[in-house]
Amino acid sequence: MIQNFEEAVNWIHGRLRLGIKPGLERMEWMMERLGRPHQKIKAVHIGGTNGKGSTLSFLRNVLQEEGYSVGSFTSPYFEVFNERISVNGKPAPEEEWTALVNKIKPLADELEQHELGGPTEFEVITAMMFYYFGEMNKVDFVLIEVGLGGRFDSTNIIEPVCSCITSIGLDHVSILGNSYEEIAFEKAGIIKKCTPLVLNVKHAGAREVILSQAEKMNAPVFEFGKQFQIEQIASEQAGEQFIYDGELHLKTAMSGLHQVENASLAVTMAKMIDHEISSRSIKSGLEKTFWPGRFETISEKPLVIMDGAHNPEGIEMMMKTVRQKYSTRKIHFVFAAVSDKDLTQMISQLDQHADRITFTSFDFPRASAAADLYKISCHPHKKAVEGTEWLESLTPDQHTVHMITGSLYFLSGVYRQLKNQLN
Repeated sequence: MIQNFEEAVNWIHGRLRLGIKPGLERMEWMMERLGRPHQKIKAVHIGGTNGKGSTLSFLRNVLQEEGYSVGSFTSPYFEVFNERISVNGKPAPEEEWTALVNKIKPLADELEQHELGGPTEFEVITAMMFYYFGEMNKVDFVLIEVGLGGRFDSTNIIEPVCSCITSIGLDHVSILGNSYEEIAFEKAGIIKKCTPLVLNVKHAGAREVILSQAEKMNAPVFEFGKQFQIEQIASEQAGEQFIYDGELHLKTAMSGLHQVENASLAVTMAKMIDHEISSRSIKSGLEKTFWPGRFETISEKPLVIMDGAHNPEGIEMMMKTVRQKYSTRKIHFVFAAVSDKDLTQMISQLDQHADRITFTSFDFPRASAAADLYKISCHPHKKAVEGTEWLESLTPDQHTVHMITGSLYFLSGVYRQLKNQLN
């Protein structure tokens, strides 16, 4: 019997030893034993390489403004572990997490002796989430972020009211495939029969794979730039202004054209979920949306911005926003990453845009050593530091923007310290 939240989290983290085990058999087995709670929720399924969390957050805020109660399932966590399962943006209480672990742990123990093998950390948390929203805390809608890929992701046992694929990029190639088309095939696995799909995929080959799967599943497609459009009006210091579908004048508090696109996906889903949703709820919901570590200004003097660009496409989007907002400033990157990413391509992009780069590492099993990242870079002004020595490089220079970027695990680990130190 798990006694408290700390014990519960330690037990969950202990599942990391099992790594990633694609497949839905263990999830189906656990759901059967729990009374199939995943069938008792109204879910929205959000997949894609980049933009899942932001899109989910935009949608959650819009639905909340309309008066709905909204559950959400996101990963990884950023500030506190239990934020992964939230109701109306508030993390599930620690005592409820402890109760959930005590519900799932006996099943995990039993699976250890079964031919299917023990469930992974992500499978355990997914099972907890389904039980929480299916049995313990009923809400109007549950917004579920895909963990990895889609087809064999442990969330992919739901029959959602709608699905969304935000983007396709080259990420987790060792698991999902080496080409955009292969990755798109895995992501397209969340498309369900006759269930609407909201889509924003730019790569032609990847788009074709997804549209082909949607056609097979008889799923209506609502595609960015086709069934709905946006026009960006202004890019401000804190957010963007745009027009959705030629009629709704909207603002976001999150920066970057990619966030305008994510917001438009959320608006499209909100209108799909509730055909009569008010313009007031849409406007207010978007303006209230904040997602930590996504082009977030941590400090003005020095100008320090945190952005979780953890793959080549993410870095490309980050740089567009930097150039749009801070074209006259020098750029100093502080970068740390996990070792299973396309580090060569990511660092090559940083090399092109940086005035200087500080490579570092962080406490995580798959974290790359600072020295290894340093070796990949060809930049003339680079250095490698361990621990938090890089904090000393955030000089209050009015001509420089300091970009803290790379792995979300790295960013979440330094988030509070950085805020406390600089403000």
